[in-house]
Parts: sequence; C-alpha cells; structure tokens
Amino acid sequence: MIIAVWASRIPEIKQQAGLNDGELSLALLGLAVGSLAAMQFTGRMVDRHGSAAVMLPAAVFASLALVGPGFAHSLPYLFTALVAVGFGCGMLGVPMNVHAARVERRYGRPIMASFHAAFSIGGFTGAAVGGATALLGLGAALTFVSVAAVLAVLAVAVRGWLLRGPDTVAATAAGRPARERSRGIPLRIVLFGAAAFCCMLAEGSVTDWAAVYLHDARGASGAVAALGFSAFSALMAAGRLVGDRLTATLGTVTIVRGGALLAAAGLALTLLTPWAVTGVAGFAIMGAGLSCVIPQVFGAAVEYDPRRAGRNLGFVSAMGQVGLLSGPVAIGAVAHTVDIAVALAVPATLCVAIALSASALRGAVATRTAPAGTSA
Repeated sequence: MIIAVWASRIPEIKQQAGLNDGELSLALLGLAVGSLAAMQFTGRMVDRHGSAAVMLPAAVFASLALVGPGFAHSLPYLFTALVAVGFGCGMLGVPMNVHAARVERRYGRPIMASFHAAFSIGGFTGAAVGGATALLGLGAALTFVSVAAVLAVLAVAVRGWLLRGPDTVAATAAGRPARERSRGIPLRIVLFGAAAFCCMLAEGSVTDWAAVYLHDARGASGAVAALGFSAFSALMAAGRLVGDRLTATLGTVTIVRGGALLAAAGLALTLLTPWAVTGVAGFAIMGAGLSCVIPQVFGAAVEYDPRRAGRNLGFVSAMGQVGLLSGPVAIGAVAHTVDIAVALAVPATLCVAIALSASALRGAVATRTAPAGTSA
C-alpha cells in the first residue's frame, strides 16, 4: 500500500518539486538504492534477533517514511526521501517473509501464496486510495501523512499476534535440523536468486511495456492497451488466492514448473496472435502463471537453512529486485535496437528457464508442501 499510494501521486510530486522527466527518473533510483541496501542489512538482523523483533520497527519505519516525499520541493530532498521509503520497504520485506514461512510451518499447510496475495490487494487498495484522495482534492502531503499514520497504528496493533521466540526452534522441532552454517551463499540459494531474478524481470517488463506493446504493435486504443497490465495484475492476485490449495495438492516443484510454463505460453499467445484481445488474454494468463513463483521461491529460501533465513532471503530478494528494476530497461534497449515483440520474447524465454530450474526447489521446502502420499 505504501508504494501504491506514493506511485498514485507521482505527477503532483513531480510538479511540486519542479522536476523534468530525467530528474524524476534520477529521484526514483532512490527507491532501488534504499531497498537493495536494506535487504542485506536486515537479513543479518533477522538471523541475529528473529523476524518478529525486526518486523514491527521495520513496519513502523516503512509507514512513517511515506511522509517524506509529500514535502519534497527539490531533487535532492525527493531522492533522499525515496531512499528512506525504499529502505523501509526493503527492511520490512525480509522479516515478514521469514515470519510468514514460520507461521506457515506452524499452520500445517501451504499459505505463503495467500500472504503474497495480500501484497497484491494492498497495491490495489493503495492505488484506489491515492486516486480517490486526488479526486477529492486532497494534497499529496496530507494523503501521505494520513495513510502513514493509519498504517503505523495498524502495524503496532497487530504486534501481539506475532509468534514469540527464535525462528529456528520450529524448524528443528519439525524434524528439519538447520544446515551447517556456510561462509558464502550456497549454490542452491544462488539458483533461487536466479529464479527470482527471471520472474521479477518478467513482471517488470509487463508493468512497463504491456500497454506500449498492445498500442504500438496491435493497434489497441489507450483504454484497451491499459487492460493488459490490469488483466496481468488481477490474475496474479487471483492465482495467489488459490495457489495454496494447488500447492498442497501438486507440490511446490510442480506449481513453479507448471506456472512458469503457463506464463511462457501466455506471453507466446500475446506475441504470436495479431489481435489486441488475445494480447490482453495472454498477459492475463502470464499473470496467473507467475503468481505463485515468488511465494514458493521465497518460502524455499527460508526453509533451506532456517538459521540463515535472513541472509538467504535477503540475497534472493535482492536478486529479484535487480530483475524488477533492470527488466524494463533491458526490454526498452532491445525494443529500440530490434523490435518490441522480439524484446518481449526475452521474458518468455526466462519463464522457460524458471521451469527448467524448478527441480532445485525439491528438498528445500517443508514436507507439508508435497502432494498427499508423497514426501519432499
């Protein structure tokens, strides 16, 4: 919700700070700088102090950081404010995923995808709140202060529901002793990071280029072109809501492999058919296919070695963020050099690569995610 509320008021903040497009792009780099730094810093804190201890202050900081951009009147101020927002969101991302995996472990069946569905729902809600306040004539600063206060209070209010004690106790009790500590990043975690990079590069590509492709390559109107990303987002949220049941039935490896192939097929439908309507449908199918990849990869990163869950998840999350940030740039470069359809074939190829590497998840996830009658 923090990111969506901010994004919905970017035009006003741009005008308020007197920025041109290039300066705004530079300011937006602050989000990436803060987020990537926080993921590494917070991973170590989670391993040392536990996810519950880190999550509450991270949530409060992330909420209150939203206030800063509302008062930006220059490029340096906005860049610094967005570094704080990115740092807060990055600092929250690691402990909440580690804690989610711990709750899932205690719950006894897969629910990680539903947690990530809440992320999608928060995005929709934040965009709606930002749009509604703009329609009502409320300034960005007042909007950010109000939302920040509500979210900070909400974060404090739910602190009593967090699980107590260290994160590794439950893992050992569940019969999966923590692996020996390693000085470097294990190869399996590197593979998880590569999968996260591929998945989030594909997501970022659709976010920035779906409407452009449908408009320029398929002749869709502006309204129809906008449906590409909307359909992608809606099916991604829906897929996460049903993903836990599918994971419990089919297992993590099958869900990731099948979902990645479905995503590749959806994008192929978009690229190989000449109609805008099939293009929208293809983006929707792609969203459904990718919906459960990140939840399962993040969960596997936590379960692989619970004693080093923060470090491992911080690495995997950072790889995903690099993909998310670099994807649109890479697609734009290829589109400028060759063609946008050729450029969008890149994320389709990466989806196939995710499917081919899905077997790396086997043995790194809890036995409860395996189909009935089988073991992990």
